[in-house]
Amino acid sequence: MINRQLLLTYLYLLVYILLSSGVILYNKWVLSPKYFNFPFPITLTMIHMGFSGMVAFFLVRVLKVVSPVKMTFEIYATCVIPISAFFASSLWFGNTAYLFISVAFIQMLKALMPVATFLMAVICGTDKLRCDVFLNMVVVSVGVVVSSYGEIHFNVVGTVYQVTGIFAEALRLVLTQVLLQKKGLTLNPITSLYYIAPCSFVFLFVPWCLLEKPGMEVSQIQFNFWIFFSNALCALALNFSIFLAIGRTGAVTIRVAGVLKDWILIALSTIIFPESTITRLNIIGYAVALCGVVMYNYLKVKDVRASQLPVESLPERAVKDLGIEKKSSDLYVPDDTNSSASGWNSTASDIMVDEEAPLIPSSRVSHLGRSQLGSHSE
Repeated sequence: MINRQLLLTYLYLLVYILLSSGVILYNKWVLSPKYFNFPFPITLTMIHMGFSGMVAFFLVRVLKVVSPVKMTFEIYATCVIPISAFFASSLWFGNTAYLFISVAFIQMLKALMPVATFLMAVICGTDKLRCDVFLNMVVVSVGVVVSSYGEIHFNVVGTVYQVTGIFAEALRLVLTQVLLQKKGLTLNPITSLYYIAPCSFVFLFVPWCLLEKPGMEVSQIQFNFWIFFSNALCALALNFSIFLAIGRTGAVTIRVAGVLKDWILIALSTIIFPESTITRLNIIGYAVALCGVVMYNYLKVKDVRASQLPVESLPERAVKDLGIEKKSSDLYVPDDTNSSASGWNSTASDIMVDEEAPLIPSSRVSHLGRSQLGSHSE
């Protein structure tokens, strides 16, 4: 018989892949002038933030599913506000890119996420410049450049928006580690939404007033309540699916699932949006970039395991030497849930952010979490 726990794990991963792909394609459909024709990415992102904030408030204050953390004004001003600002920026720029470039090309550009995160970590002093990692970053960058060169419908504005969103998300991840970890503050998915979603909404309100509000003539707006409600609900569900999948498997497995999701998404986007054309050079460049990303993830996993080795007992080491260890990234181990959840950042902003990028920033950014592919504005 199939192991029930293993089956449930695969189910969680399947739900994550479906929701992540669905949110990205849904956002593209809503924003594209050729389809639903709602070319207001800041407005769409504000709807996501407002909906998530209200749900979180209801769960925390009304149903009392979880208790709010001890949040002082100092912590909110020095930690939550700057993190929310960069989170809102990553969502804004990432969603705006859908107006100019295809979903497939966006996914290829997201391969730059490890490069951006590594650079921001080195600049902020949370990581060291290493030759092996630097070479991986060069491989990823070369792959993305080749893929961009092969893009038939290359658009400078859309590419700049997407790359800017990637670097904003990378800085958000590093700030999360630097600020929240030093304060000893741990936020679960619900409390993350409770504190960060409303603040991100406020940050988005300013550019909305300046850039989108003047051009939003009521007679030209298609507002369908069920379209926007279902879109926001899918984005919220994606955030929770990311957390549940990592808690069930591990950050390593979710990274592998993210790679599979990217390939599926690229293929689906060419079917759903016929104008999205993929060239042979696109695929070659993305494959090269992906090789660099995989090697980067491998190095980070190796570093984490090396740092954990001294605290393991001798019997455990002996078992590993025999090659019969159970991998926490493949099987569900209840006692390891908290440690695996520390690297759960996806997507996001593939989540919402993405377009897909996650609405919920992680309270702790481990080496595994920082090596995400950008699953994002999954």
